[in-house]
Amino acid sequence: MNLMSKKIILIAGLVVLGGIIVAYRAYHRGPAPHAAHQTAGYQCPMHPSYTSQKQGDCPICGMKLVPIEPSEAASVSTMTTGKQICILHKCTMANCKMELPLKPGETVTCPICGTHTAPAAGSSGKILYYRNPMNPAVTSPVPMKDSMGMDYVPVYAEEVSEASVAGQASAIISEQKKQLIGLKTEQVKRRPLNFTVRASGSVAYDPELYNAIAEHHSAMVAREKVKDSPWPDVHERAEALVRASALRLRQLGLSEEQIQAFTGKEAMPENLLIGGSGGSVWVYAQIYEYEIASVRLGQQAEITTPAYPGRVFRGTVKAIDPNLSPETRSLRVRIEVPNPGGLLKLEMFVNAAIKADLGRVLALPESALLDSGARKLVFVDLGEGRIEPREVRVGREADGYYELLSGAREGEKVVTTANFLIDSESKLKSLVAPTKDKR
Repeated sequence: MNLMSKKIILIAGLVVLGGIIVAYRAYHRGPAPHAAHQTAGYQCPMHPSYTSQKQGDCPICGMKLVPIEPSEAASVSTMTTGKQICILHKCTMANCKMELPLKPGETVTCPICGTHTAPAAGSSGKILYYRNPMNPAVTSPVPMKDSMGMDYVPVYAEEVSEASVAGQASAIISEQKKQLIGLKTEQVKRRPLNFTVRASGSVAYDPELYNAIAEHHSAMVAREKVKDSPWPDVHERAEALVRASALRLRQLGLSEEQIQAFTGKEAMPENLLIGGSGGSVWVYAQIYEYEIASVRLGQQAEITTPAYPGRVFRGTVKAIDPNLSPETRSLRVRIEVPNPGGLLKLEMFVNAAIKADLGRVLALPESALLDSGARKLVFVDLGEGRIEPREVRVGREADGYYELLSGAREGEKVVTTANFLIDSESKLKSLVAPTKDKR
């Protein structure tokens, strides 16, 4: 055997010996990292709290289970014990998948919702029922465990919302999600509300009303002349004429104050016929039916006309017609306006802005109201991410607010932005109606 053959045999022997040593060391180290990866188990990508030692589907959402990475195995084992998952005992969502039993005062941390502490007061209330921690749509009247051995969550009386809106449910919105959708809130409080009723009109030229006033004036004069007559029927006829003429004036829209003012010749409103360079004129403004409750006698009004750009004439509401116009469903308002220099001509078209004061009332931001026509909704921020739907009643609108009649209390915060997104989520939550467990 030559020298080359000996070298080949020596090298082959060294290779075999090295393989034996590597195999021996691997045997004593245990399974390879890949094997550990295989034995770590599987979890749902949407519900990491659910784990399994074999492949399959998630019983919550039906998604395929994925292998658990070695770096995640420790955190998954912690999550299944309820230490790394979002747990809100005040959660009222119908299908919240993230709630597990928690002792009063115990603190848990969620990477999405932050850190929360279970309220100690929750255990002192009356337990209404128990619900599945992974599927709250399933409830039970008695304590029990689910198929994975998890305890059902008790639902206390104080956790149940007093508000009940058909087709809507409460929702939990995390701080991160609020920032993402731009959610903002505003406090409901009392505010002085003022608004303007705007109406088109004209400077009055009204011979019919002038004649009716003249007839009433004549009846008053005639009654005065016969006040000393010994004949009762004379007094009766005189009183009948006064009553009839006064009734005619009321039908034409004059107030009792204006009727009483027309008792002397000097009080005859000649401005209804010929206007004039001094004194005042009457402006007839038409307000819509829904604005009737906002206009009252004595309110101030601003009158403008294209004939005098930038010029404002100020007047006072003196009378409101008793009857609506059947054609336009509007009501005529009489405004007495000083007319210096006779600038306002009879039958001149004008615009009237009547200032209405609602006083200091409970005000709801206009942007907080969702009006579907059938009902009016707002979403109240109860704190800790809880958003609750409320059906409200509102009155008149003014300065960007509604007069709030019922549905929310002073001091509560209402959502003013992203309402449609919250409304959509609220409707989706309401689709899962709770069903009692049959066991």
